[in-house]
Amino acid sequence: MPISSLFPFPSSLKKMFRELHRMTSRRIYLVAAVVLPLFLLLFMCTIFGSGQMRHLPIGVVDADNTSTSRSIIRNIAAVPTFTIVHHYADDAEARAAVQRKEIYGYLSIPHHFEADMLGAGATISYYYHYALLAVGGEVMSAFEQALIPVQLAPIVVEAVSLGDREQGIEHFLLPMTADDHALYNPSLDYSVYLSLPIYYIMFQILILLVTLYAVGSEAKAGTGGEWLSAARGNIFVAIVSKLLPYTLIFIAEALLANYVFFHWLRIPFTGGVALFTLCSVLFILATQSVAVILYTLLPALSVVISVVSMVGSLGATLSGLTFPLSAMSPVVRYAALLFPVRHFTEAMQCVVYFGGGLMACRSSLLVLCLFPLVAMALLPRLRMIMVSRRYDTFE
Repeated sequence: MPISSLFPFPSSLKKMFRELHRMTSRRIYLVAAVVLPLFLLLFMCTIFGSGQMRHLPIGVVDADNTSTSRSIIRNIAAVPTFTIVHHYADDAEARAAVQRKEIYGYLSIPHHFEADMLGAGATISYYYHYALLAVGGEVMSAFEQALIPVQLAPIVVEAVSLGDREQGIEHFLLPMTADDHALYNPSLDYSVYLSLPIYYIMFQILILLVTLYAVGSEAKAGTGGEWLSAARGNIFVAIVSKLLPYTLIFIAEALLANYVFFHWLRIPFTGGVALFTLCSVLFILATQSVAVILYTLLPALSVVISVVSMVGSLGATLSGLTFPLSAMSPVVRYAALLFPVRHFTEAMQCVVYFGGGLMACRSSLLVLCLFPLVAMALLPRLRMIMVSRRYDTFE
């Protein structure tokens, strides 16, 4: 005797029970909807470690081998960003190590460097691996800051020898000092501005795939007619009852993620909790709607899974997280409007970093609301696909 007949479930709950039975009967649903999002959350909480790049391996080429060159190397070794792992005989050997990614950069001190400092001028070079943009930027910045005293040392020594005071010379060479204040991320912690958006970018891929498979598997298994019959032919009731269990699971996972990021990882949060929760819920609904839209337009499960994977991957770029959309071509900027993760990222930054209210991010939230409306407009076509039994076709 089926369990649903033992309890007086309302009609809508009976339809949900059918989907819950499908979820529990196939391991792929639980893995994709529960296990992978939780693993993703754990991964994002641990991937950045302390949140800052420390002890990056670099090398040194000391062709001068004098007290001055050794003093410079000691100053470089004291920089927290670096760890000198090897001293190389020449530049060719160090460059080969960079190409093998054994080190991320190296300092090259030429012959007669100490003698040239007070003569015609000396040159000290540093090289870094800039194919890895984040690492290259950190190494370049650390080298520049560490070598400023070396750059000014010959002038200070010459001026002091002429009778000027060292403090006065330093004020003359550096008349202005920078007082840096990193807004919204004062500790320059990578996890503050990367872990939260990257989690949702990866989360959207799982939402897309789970939603797509939940709908497409009905057609693939030939149970589309049974699915519609359970909803008495109403495709709206059918799609809502099918996706509601997944929606509730995804919302619970989003709330857990928000709690972990803001309370455990201590990501600075200046906005309202209720508003950001609304942003998360609308993002989930919009992402599920995109999966329904894509399957309705391309009712071939094997093909649309590839399309969804591509759409999810493009979200990392078109969200504006890794590269500003303002610097992209107009075609790409307009294409980004078709991705819910783009609008969620804008709303997230407005609420989390700027402390904006509902009116400040209303445009992004309104666009997120449009995706479910478009999916609802295409539901008659989805019903026709299920009734016609012409699956895996583009007709």
